[in-house]
Amino acid sequence: MLSQMNMSMKDLFSDIPDNLKKSIALPPPLSDLDITREIEKLTQKNKKVLSFLGAGCYNHYIPSHIKELLSRSEFYTSYTPYQPEVSQGMLQALFEYQSLICDLTGMDVCNSSNYDWATSLAEAALLCERVTGKKKFLIPDIISPLREDVLKTYVPDSEIVKVNHDKRGQIDLEDLKDEAHNASGIYVEQPSFYGFLQETLKSVGEIAHENNALFVVGVDPISLGIIEPERSADIIIGDGQCLGLPQNFGGPLLGIFACKRELLRKMPGRIIGMTESVSKERGFVMTLQTREQHIRREKATSNICTNQALCAVAAAMYLATMGKQGLEKVAEICMRNANYAMRKIDEISGFESPVFDAVHFKEFTVRHPDYKKVHEYLLENGIQGGVVLDKTTALYCVTEMHSQSDIQRFIETLEGFYV
Repeated sequence: MLSQMNMSMKDLFSDIPDNLKKSIALPPPLSDLDITREIEKLTQKNKKVLSFLGAGCYNHYIPSHIKELLSRSEFYTSYTPYQPEVSQGMLQALFEYQSLICDLTGMDVCNSSNYDWATSLAEAALLCERVTGKKKFLIPDIISPLREDVLKTYVPDSEIVKVNHDKRGQIDLEDLKDEAHNASGIYVEQPSFYGFLQETLKSVGEIAHENNALFVVGVDPISLGIIEPERSADIIIGDGQCLGLPQNFGGPLLGIFACKRELLRKMPGRIIGMTESVSKERGFVMTLQTREQHIRREKATSNICTNQALCAVAAAMYLATMGKQGLEKVAEICMRNANYAMRKIDEISGFESPVFDAVHFKEFTVRHPDYKKVHEYLLENGIQGGVVLDKTTALYCVTEMHSQSDIQRFIETLEGFYV
């Protein structure tokens, strides 16, 4: 096959940098006991710190029974329930996940998961292109660089245009109107990547629909405990990691993808449905699975060939456990803690928080003329500061997992910083 393509074995490894194409000096083999000792020695290097990291992967409380239930073999070995007669438990769990996400987002249908928020965004852009036949997709200029990179990787032939923000961080509606012409979709995040709430979503949706574009909204699912989902949205995406999944050094995550009923046949991924057997018994099946493994490639809605089923089951367990009141309480605590920390930081000489004068949910920006030194100072004192955005700014996250004493310790540490 390689000769037919005028290629050699070397071409298969052409993406590997030359400096890595060399012999690797591996240590000699060790016994099981020696390996255990070595790993224990390595774990002693870990430092436990008070963390304020967020930016897409969050530290929320996980009810203890979720891990126990997820470890049942009926769930963690049922990767793809192709045989419904022996997979009813997993299929029903995924059906419940879809139903709960639809309740949470106000959308009509939801697939049984994508990889993460970034791939859900990419799939949303592709769906907009399929529906409208246009290749221009608008995104806010305040967006996670990781999500932006994944989006551009998935749609290299599309025109990705950034819409500017005003002095309060809100979408600049005039700039949006100028760019909306011939757009397939308009994407906005609520809350924004910097943690503040967008106040003009309805207007953005109107501009999208006036230009025959789809309106895509990215959400933090926890925020929907106190924030009404945007009803004018055609597609709602997000990440379900905050719904019962640990941070785990950054993954696995859970891509949420929900949309209006009329987009059902165009949406990616698999959809679990409820049906009835010949003997009138209720059952669950994979109703739609329009991926390239199952149908003709040119008719597939996605080339993502897998999903995050186990993570989706965890999210369903979390939402069922918390209920409407529980989710509302978690969201309220997050917002109260974050705004308290934000206010206290802003009172410290040399610090500014937040950068934009807007309502914030659980994340906010902190600015200092020499933030790099602030970051190093915090680490020296056992505190992991926020995600560094540039030389002067970082993005902080405060959730229900941060107690008042945690926040107070953080504030007192910042007050002791001097340049």
